[in-house]
Amino acid sequence: MLRNIPTNLSPQLVAALMEMGHGDTIVLGDANFPGHTVGRRVIRADGLMIADLLDSILSVMPLDRYVKCPIGLMQTANDDPRPSIWDAYSSLIQQHEADIGIEYIERSEFYERAREAFAVVVTGETAVYGNVIVHKGVITQVTERSVSYA
Repeated sequence: MLRNIPTNLSPQLVAALMEMGHGDTIVLGDANFPGHTVGRRVIRADGLMIADLLDSILSVMPLDRYVKCPIGLMQTANDDPRPSIWDAYSSLIQQHEADIGIEYIERSEFYERAREAFAVVVTGETAVYGNVIVHKGVITQVTERSVSYA
């Protein structure tokens, strides 16, 4: 076990987050998302809700401040109503990093971007239009701790 790693982040997901570089994207797909069709690297997170995963991911990974909108949501189609899950996402994002832009991406464009993502996480999320694309940023300051051994 490691300290300060949220327990809902699997070893495979933590490894992917560590391997991603600045500007890489990760898709958090709902239970209906065709992750294995569009994803080059698919991570299963069955039973987990996207809001919980997003909260955990944002606790360990910075968002990209060099793009206008480091968070992308799948735009609704036709006359579908605005999903209430978006309010939960917005609230979580603001808790971790204030003043972050959110982009609404047309469905087929969202799938195209998912094809280029570093990884696609398929979750158990049942909210319609619950899919999220997250752009990884950079850590601007790292402090090293010295450890003494007795």
